[in-house]
Amino acid sequence: MSTADIAEQILYRPEEAAKALRIGRSMVYEEMRLGRLQTVRIGRRRLVPLEYIERYVELLKREAEQPA
Repeated sequence: MSTADIAEQILYRPEEAAKALRIGRSMVYEEMRLGRLQTVRIGRRRLVPLEYIERYVELLKREAEQPA
C-alpha cells in the first residue's frame, strides 16, 4: 500500500465526503460553512478527515434522537 493510498483513506475531498455520507456536494459545503462538518486545510485545499465525518454522523444521530 502506497502513501497515497493511506492518505486517501484518512482524508477526503468534499466531493468524496459527500459520496461517503450519501448526500449532495452542495450539502457538504453548506455543512462545512455552518461548522457542522469540520475540515482541515492543507495549502488552499479543504479536506475532511475520516474522524470528522464520523463526528458529523454522531451529531446527526444525536439530533435525530431529540424530540421535535
